Amino acid sequence: MKIKLSLIPLSSPPLLGLLTSSFVSFPHHTTSTPFFWADPRRLHSEGRRARLLLEGAREAIAGAVGARTEEVDLFGSPTLALHAAVRGVARGRRRAGRDVVVSAVERGAVLEAATFAAAQPWGAPGRRVDVPVDRLGRVDLDAWAAAVTAPGAAPAARQPANGEVGSTQPTAAAHELARRAGVPLLVDAGASLGHLPVGDAWDVLAADPGDWGAPGGLGGLVTRAGVRRAPDWPEDEDRWSPGGVFVPAALAAAVALQDALRTRAEADARRRELVRLIRDRVAAQTPDVEVVGDAEDRLPHVVTFSCLYVDGEALVGELDRLGFAVGSGSACASSALEPSHVLAAMGVLTHGNVRLALPRDVRADEVERFCDVLPDAVARVREMLGVQGL
Repeated sequence: MKIKLSLIPLSSPPLLGLLTSSFVSFPHHTTSTPFFWADPRRLHSEGRRARLLLEGAREAIAGAVGARTEEVDLFGSPTLALHAAVRGVARGRRRAGRDVVVSAVERGAVLEAATFAAAQPWGAPGRRVDVPVDRLGRVDLDAWAAAVTAPGAAPAARQPANGEVGSTQPTAAAHELARRAGVPLLVDAGASLGHLPVGDAWDVLAADPGDWGAPGGLGGLVTRAGVRRAPDWPEDEDRWSPGGVFVPAALAAAVALQDALRTRAEADARRRELVRLIRDRVAAQTPDVEVVGDAEDRLPHVVTFSCLYVDGEALVGELDRLGFAVGSGSACASSALEPSHVLAAMGVLTHGNVRLALPRDVRADEVERFCDVLPDAVARVREMLGVQGL
């Protein structure tokens, strides 16, 4: 579940105003709004102008990650982008191997796509190879090296930082090991792009605009030249994103990314202090709680902790009643409050899990109030469940 400490304030500038005020960053574009809604695949003038706007959005995203515009594909959601990446590269490299190597803490979309791709009748049977992690959620590099160098490894996938517990990963070392083995590396930067430098240790990069402050309804995929991939879906005019994409969503994603990168240093320094405050106060003031993830080498905006003898759904409801939008269970499963596969892979407490993703405009007083009310909220949930005096 995507977890927020607070919602975007209603006083935020309207999206249209933000877009039109930022088009100076997009070369060759007009700010006329009617073309937002045209189909960029059409040949009439509105369609051609919509196409220019869409290309401008792709150009802006490409520039932010150090890629070429033609390497950027856009999809209707981050899940679709991740599925297309795993399935497309696995099928494109089916002659090299059928195994899909993943870390055990990847997003559910990556894990399910890896299982699906390995089972497809493209040749010899394949399998999903899960690489274990330590209690901080960091991948075991020795196990990773063994997996990517084993016969039959096709694509490999791992995050630069885990969006559920915040811990960063040794992506450069993992990419080098995969490169030596001739295995392309898919990096799911959905939780880190806009918050941490993206670097160049990747062959395929997946992006989630919602995580850098854009509206939902879009996913990004950047594929370096030379990576073999082949679609396993029906032929379409847009080979990699069948049906095309919604132009306003693409524009919003590009503008929000530019803004996130422009303000990253200031916003992230402030949020790191607030994350440190939450981690310290939760650990000190709430009994039987485990704060997980690396305390320092981490995303600047994510905090996760688990409460013993607490039902996650009940705690979400209690905090919601107090005015805080948080979530429980896996960060990538919005409807099923099942124990987090990430926490389970780390071997840490999974009961009563809460994950906070601090927005860029979060206020210190909001964080302080959350820390103030949390101990009593946990105590009330435990009391409702008949757990007292333990």
